[in-house]
Amino acid sequence: MPMLRQFGARLVEPALRNVAYIERRLSAFAILAIVTFPLYYYVWEYVFPQRYESLSLRLIGSALFLPMLFANQWPDWMRRWLPYYWYFALLYSLPFFFSFMLLKNNGADVWIGSALVAVFVMILLLDWVTLIGQFLLGSGLAYLAFSLTGDGNLPAFERWDYVAIAGFAVVAGAVTNYDAERIRIEQERAMLATAGSIAHELRTPLLGIRAGAAGLSNYLPTLIEAYRLAQAHGLPVESIRTAHLDSLHGVLERIDSEARQSNAIIDMMLVNARSAGAIKQALQPCSIAACVETALRRYPFSDDERRLVSWDKGDDFSFRGVELLMVHVLFNLIKNALRHIVHAGKGEIRLRIEAGDRHRLIVRDSGGGIPGDVLPHIFERFYSSTGDDTVLGAGIGLAFCRDVMAAFGGTISCESVHGEYTRFELNFPAA
Repeated sequence: MPMLRQFGARLVEPALRNVAYIERRLSAFAILAIVTFPLYYYVWEYVFPQRYESLSLRLIGSALFLPMLFANQWPDWMRRWLPYYWYFALLYSLPFFFSFMLLKNNGADVWIGSALVAVFVMILLLDWVTLIGQFLLGSGLAYLAFSLTGDGNLPAFERWDYVAIAGFAVVAGAVTNYDAERIRIEQERAMLATAGSIAHELRTPLLGIRAGAAGLSNYLPTLIEAYRLAQAHGLPVESIRTAHLDSLHGVLERIDSEARQSNAIIDMMLVNARSAGAIKQALQPCSIAACVETALRRYPFSDDERRLVSWDKGDDFSFRGVELLMVHVLFNLIKNALRHIVHAGKGEIRLRIEAGDRHRLIVRDSGGGIPGDVLPHIFERFYSSTGDDTVLGAGIGLAFCRDVMAAFGGTISCESVHGEYTRFELNFPAA
């Protein structure tokens, strides 16, 4: 079942991603549909009269797109359904409507051309899986409606040449619809190049900072003590405020901690980038408790951040995976949780292991949560949101987590209530 759910999620992901890409142009699509449906009723009814026209069907098409003009004002619980509503509206307005009108007009040349235009619009808007599904479902429903609404006076449909042409267009469009894959590959190449460049440019100065801090730690206590002795004996040395002098005792540790944290973030970014969509390492038996302990020990927490994290060890379980990758999955989840907590100004992080019929690791934070319209997209590579109350990174961390869990034969899912909490559930098969 987890593998089946994962496969279903992979099929649905391109459709959800397409909606995210067109969301900024959603109002333009809605206006186009609202205006042209009734406009072309006038054209085909009075200017170039056709055998069959229906103002009712056209007004239904306009009405379906009317709510999309106000999609930005939908509440969160409604916005999560926006992708499905969009595809339902497309199903009615393109394959169903144009196929039905084509059948009702007995394959008139005008409607052959109109239906083919609808097919090409679908090719532009849809990924190949959704394209084939919508074409077959919409055309099938149109034929069913045509059969049920026939009055016995209309001749049978005879333009089966359209089916051959439209079928070829759909198949060819599905095969050549590689833009999304090409964009993804180019994004991954750019990400790898950028990550490598950042790592090269930052690791050397960070190493120098840490080396300098280590060297200073050998002599700074002596210098501070010498200053105190000089002050005590009245020697002419420039005065240093007591608060500043006391702060010098911990400054080198803070410098070293910041440098280690920066190095850890660079490591995380490189692992995420290099493993994008291609987890090829050999799987070995791993302890989930050991992975959590390693992650909590190695993550570059500040003192305040570490106090926000607690975990319930529960019963340990084993899974087949790669400990390093599992640790970086936890790094990503912890990093995101801390970011949400800082943004919300509240919250804590709890990790819990559950072993039994289902082997699970739960990572829950009580920070700001994720908006309902963003939640369906969080595992999509390179997805980001521009909302003022949305805290997202570059769109690679959670996609990396999904790929790692899929490579381990498991799944990762998320539920969230905006303003309250976010809960990630990692499900593992038995080792």
